[in-house]
Amino acid sequence: MAEQKNWYLVCYDIRCPKRWRKAYKLIEGYGDRLQYSIFRCWLSQRTREKMRWQLEKILTQEDDLILIRLSHQCVKGLPAYNRPNTWMMDSGGFRVL
Repeated sequence: MAEQKNWYLVCYDIRCPKRWRKAYKLIEGYGDRLQYSIFRCWLSQRTREKMRWQLEKILTQEDDLILIRLSHQCVKGLPAYNRPNTWMMDSGGFRVL
């Protein structure tokens, strides 16, 4: 059985450019960048914890990090009050060619 996944907003404020680049590259492997320091990631609980563990090895006490889980209801309503194509959603299926 597949693990349940949720959308997460990953937001950070990292003071050191070297740590910022490492964190950016790491999070980029998990999701899509929405703004300068905000990513959206489609994660299972296991993947989320793995990403957090990897980030904690990079970040220091002076850096800020927040992960916000979005409910399916919240994500479903996003197109209603945002610009078109702000939050692209995959159909989740496969195409046979």
